[in-house]
Amino acid sequence: MMGIWMRTVLVITLIAACLFGCSRDPNLRKQKYFESGQRYFQKGKYREAAIQFGNALQVDPRFVDAHYQLAQAQLKLQNWNSAYEELDRTVQLDRDHMDAQLDLANLLLLSGDYKSAQEHVDAVLAKNPLNAQAHMVEANLKARQDDIETALTEIDKAIQIAPERSDLYQNRAILELQANHMDAAEASFKKAMALNPKDINPQLALGAFYQQRSRFSEAEQVFRRAMASDRTNPDPRASLARLFIAEGKKQETEQLLKQTKADIPNNPTAYRMLGDYYFATGDLDKAIAEYASLFEQHGNDLLTKKNYIQLLILKNRIGEAKKLNDEVLKSNPNDGEALVYRGQIQIREAQPRDASETLQQVLHNEPDNGVAHYHLGIAFDMMGDVSRAESEWRDAVRLKPDLIDAHKALSGAEMRNGEWDALRQTAAQLIKLQPNLPDGYALRAVAEVNRKQIEEGENDLEKAIAVAPNNPVGYIQMGNLRALESRPAEALKFYEQALARDDDAAEALLGIANVYLAQKQPEKAIARVQAQLGKRPANSNYHYILGSLLIERKDLAGSEAELKRAIDLDKNNVNALLKLGQVEVARGSADQAIATYLASAKSNPGDLRFLILTGELYEAKKDWDKAKEMYQKALQIQPDNPLASNNLAYVMLEQGGNVDVALSMAQVARRGMPESPNAADTLGFAYMQKGAYNSAIDLFKEAIKLDKNPAPDPTFYYHLGLAYEKTQQAGLAKQQFERALKINPSFSDASDARRHIAE
Repeated sequence: MMGIWMRTVLVITLIAACLFGCSRDPNLRKQKYFESGQRYFQKGKYREAAIQFGNALQVDPRFVDAHYQLAQAQLKLQNWNSAYEELDRTVQLDRDHMDAQLDLANLLLLSGDYKSAQEHVDAVLAKNPLNAQAHMVEANLKARQDDIETALTEIDKAIQIAPERSDLYQNRAILELQANHMDAAEASFKKAMALNPKDINPQLALGAFYQQRSRFSEAEQVFRRAMASDRTNPDPRASLARLFIAEGKKQETEQLLKQTKADIPNNPTAYRMLGDYYFATGDLDKAIAEYASLFEQHGNDLLTKKNYIQLLILKNRIGEAKKLNDEVLKSNPNDGEALVYRGQIQIREAQPRDASETLQQVLHNEPDNGVAHYHLGIAFDMMGDVSRAESEWRDAVRLKPDLIDAHKALSGAEMRNGEWDALRQTAAQLIKLQPNLPDGYALRAVAEVNRKQIEEGENDLEKAIAVAPNNPVGYIQMGNLRALESRPAEALKFYEQALARDDDAAEALLGIANVYLAQKQPEKAIARVQAQLGKRPANSNYHYILGSLLIERKDLAGSEAELKRAIDLDKNNVNALLKLGQVEVARGSADQAIATYLASAKSNPGDLRFLILTGELYEAKKDWDKAKEMYQKALQIQPDNPLASNNLAYVMLEQGGNVDVALSMAQVARRGMPESPNAADTLGFAYMQKGAYNSAIDLFKEAIKLDKNPAPDPTFYYHLGLAYEKTQQAGLAKQQFERALKINPSFSDASDARRHIAE
């Protein structure tokens, strides 16, 4: 008889064998991952769901349901390319997967590939002509191709097949809107509501319909009905908040969202709505205060923590943001959003190279991440790689068309490059995204004016004023247009209208000052700025404008005082910091200017101008080592910056440094600044030290030709004289030395020029 001990050992062994065998069973493993993914999906944790579905596919790459569910997760995450790939793989493995076929059709429809979308719809209808969903997709496909009659016919077929489906009537209402059948659209929305009174979606759609037609009281009634239908769902409250915003009811909006947080205290979407509203309306101080409170109450809510991190970054509270973000990454080193935040932090810390590496890591895992593409563009722009920056911004708006900041970054690049047709298109996208804001219209007006389409530009500015009559943007740009047209009285009128709407509209006050300066009336400009400062004494930009105007009066002491006041009010007022250094130099305080620029470089680590200007001041003092250090620091941030490259090359040549390295940097500078006389001179100086005297002579002549200053630079003539001397052209050399001394008898190399003449 087997002993108890032996029986126990055998049972344990059998259990262990079973467990070991079960853990290695691929079907069980993939199912475990799949079910975990479904649980995450149901909780709205789509990234986690995607990871688990991906794990299931690692076990079984032909697992059809996992491919399809991964596609659904990617759709929720708006990773359109990844979703398409998974749906396509689903259909490859199972041609009869009707849902995947129709999802593919919808994606292709949205991308404008109507032919391919039609093929997928046809495949479903060939298999099942009574598939209501397929007829609905067919209807939307026809509508996108402006065949609205066929679209309505198809949606009616869908309704005949499934008359109980309220979503079909809702879809029909949208098609009726496209056909401009307003009464029929309203009737269809109401039918959808009647079929499913508890479904808030038709109610929200009808409310939006009323809102778009300025039937605000009816919209409010419908939204409140939706709130009553589902008291724990924040969506109806969000719709009502949007209605209040459209009506300009700020107080009512704020009160509604505060009440929402109180009524639905445990719903993350509900309790975040107030902070999100502050963020969306640009009130970052209220937003960060609200999110600080939310983070204290809901510290385990990851999205709340992430939103708080984003706000801390925007408020430049980098230390706090970094600490919280590192906590997120410690828990999940591959968290895409947290890595994007790390990239933003590195950008704020003037570490664009590190930021680019971080953001490219994100894009390696999430190639469709439009936000990462946008910030990568910022990093490239800081490094001076303008073409790659623009490429990233174009990817950003392609992948995330509603990313306003990316459109604005792209528009800025297009303005810098004078790409007016491209700017016009970008502005049109902004108008589409924000039809009730003036920014897009103002940008398109800039494009039109530069395309010599003045009337179109003026029409856009009138539209900017019409959609936002209390926003100064349209008035400012209209003032700029009138100033450009040499109509100063009208320009002043529009600038004053802008200031009447916003006492802090610095661009409008600057416009007024410029009009008076153009009329040779600096005292009027000063008086107007002083009057505005009487209203807004704490406006840093106004003190900067006054400080700049006092230079026109030769009041350098007064200018310095105003610029320092501007900086006291705003430590990051870069224009005031730059101007202050210039005034200090003009007053003979070069050392004080150096101190100003060094402090400014520390507080604005991403702005190369302070480093370059400091280097130039050290150059003037013949302190070559410190000048070299400044230029090298600038090039660490932006390796191809042409001005820093030019100046460092010149210092190296003056110091007797590596001529080959200096020549390479001078070539970078010349490519980046082809119209700069200094870049031509530096490259010529490098060629001269390499013994390429004829090339040097050509470049020195080019520098003299490019120099448009009223007082020419004698150094260019001096260098040309040296090159002629090297080619045994003593007469020409002497002429150049004499010209240099005639321009400025005491220029930096004057004694050497005299010596060469004497020889």
